[in-house]
Parts: sequence; structure tokens; C-alpha cells
Amino acid sequence: MEDKLYYSIGEVAGMLGVAPSVLRFWETEFDQLHPVKNRRGVRSYTRRDVELLQRIHYLTRDCGYTLEGARDQLRSHPEEDPKMQVVRNLGELRSFLVELKEQL
Repeated sequence: MEDKLYYSIGEVAGMLGVAPSVLRFWETEFDQLHPVKNRRGVRSYTRRDVELLQRIHYLTRDCGYTLEGARDQLRSHPEEDPKMQVVRNLGELRSFLVELKEQL
């Protein structure tokens, strides 16, 4: 993930491989998630928001937690799971390799 102050909903959805509607839904389900919205309601996600979304994605898709279970995990273990860091690093590596392949 490149270092930017804010990411659009399309960028974040692409990073996670989910539809933007999933991100909007997760926003209603997780109190910790608060993307910045402009006057038109366009969402801008901070790096912290993206990291939280990556963790939610990991818990629900990779670990098989329900939304309620993922909420409980986030409340009881606010620190990041070490496995999640590995998953994030692999995702970043994959993105880099795909970008590199497209440049060839």
C-alpha cells in the first residue's frame, strides 16, 4: 500500500478484493470504522481505516468469523494478530509483483 493520507472507497475495495458496498456495510457494523466524508458524502479512508478494514477482512474471510465474532475479536484484542501482519505483507508483495508484471 502506497503512503497516502487518504484512499478512495474504490482504492480500498480494490486492495481488499471486495465490492465498495461491502465496505459501506462494514462501516455500519463496526463502531471503530469512521471514514472521513466530504459534503457530498464521498468517503476517504485513512491508513488506520484501511488497516482496520484489512483486519476485518482477515477475520471474516480468512478466519471464518461472523460479523459478531469479528466485532468481539476487535474489542477483546485491539492489537493486531501477528498472522494478520503476514497476510498484509503478502498482499503488498502480491500487489507489487502484479504491478511489476504489468510494466514488463
